[in-house]
Amino acid sequence: MKLTVSEQLKKIKRGTVMVLPEEDLAKKIERSLKEDKPLKVKLGCDPSRPDLHLGHTVVLRKLRQFQDLGHEAILVIGDFTGMIGDPSGRCKTRPPLTLEETRLNGQSYFEQASKVLDPTRARIVYNSQWLGKMTFEDVIKLSSKYTVARMLERDDFHNRFIRGEPISIHELLYPLAQAMDSVALQADVELGGTDQTFNLLVGRDIQREYGQEPQVIVTMPILTGLDGVEKMSKSLNNYVGITDPPQEMYGKILSIPDKLIYDYFELLTDTSEEELARIKADLQNPQVNPRDLKRRLAREIVTIYHSAEDAKKAEAEFDRIFVEKEVPSEIPEYIPEVQGDKIWIVKLLVSSGMATSNTDARRLIAQGAVSLNGERVQDENLELPLNRDFILKVGKRRFLKVVGRK
Repeated sequence: MKLTVSEQLKKIKRGTVMVLPEEDLAKKIERSLKEDKPLKVKLGCDPSRPDLHLGHTVVLRKLRQFQDLGHEAILVIGDFTGMIGDPSGRCKTRPPLTLEETRLNGQSYFEQASKVLDPTRARIVYNSQWLGKMTFEDVIKLSSKYTVARMLERDDFHNRFIRGEPISIHELLYPLAQAMDSVALQADVELGGTDQTFNLLVGRDIQREYGQEPQVIVTMPILTGLDGVEKMSKSLNNYVGITDPPQEMYGKILSIPDKLIYDYFELLTDTSEEELARIKADLQNPQVNPRDLKRRLAREIVTIYHSAEDAKKAEAEFDRIFVEKEVPSEIPEYIPEVQGDKIWIVKLLVSSGMATSNTDARRLIAQGAVSLNGERVQDENLELPLNRDFILKVGKRRFLKVVGRK
């Protein structure tokens, strides 16, 4: 049995920043129920970042909610707009991708997104299907429907304009191209992060210009990363990848600041409203240790992307390493391929992939992040014998068994 309009609205509004206009969404849902016709819910996917992390899942989980409510989920792979490069939130022009690169990344995006969505009920489309067919005349007509003044209302364009920094004409076309996705699909709803608000609103305006009923926009918050300061990002190394191994995923979640616990439960799990209220109360109770809530959060997230059994094993392994101070039960092995009977510690770190460069290796040693058989390495000139095995540890969670020559 399908949920009523008010019941659907309650589910959809959970964790959102904005539903605009909410009354229009109510009307669309009411018509959907009356005509037994699902809403077309669109999410544009950036093919420049094919490796998904938990920050990407915030909006994907909202799209899954629409699926569960009986509506049609449409993933728009921006293979054509990827050649422009989305300027949202950027202080300089973004390097464009080739069509081939965007296609490959788009397929990877869909495969990973299927960990959140029901792929059997998701439609995947590439916007080159319609944008690639537009003539220069079509582009001129589209451009005539929006003004430069309105385009410069967008924060990143406005700030760059004020600072006298270059804004290429093709960047101004990006919001219009994204809007044409909504026109081509006749989208009823479009989802996005708060950084996409301007683009989504342009979509409403352009749909009107083409005689369509404007889409409702639903924006989701940008997930804060593990550092508790910046948004989750691979480039900032404050992320949890949805394909991370269970133990790594579990350990990363335990490292988040206490202030993020509630948001992570709300945005990344299916925790009920009643239970969320209890978690909020527990976080304000000095007798409750936030670490216990983080352990529960970590178990739930590992269960979502792996399994309950994997979550149980990850927690046991975490305790084994960090509580009982033991070595992991399974760690990768590495056999140095060098001449002679010794290897320089810096060279070992780089050749094994535990450091990205000699400079990085020296930095890790200076920070006290490198240990051998439990003893911290303090001398960057250390030469290690290659006639025995030893355990190399870098940071808190990276272990490697270096296999000596027998």
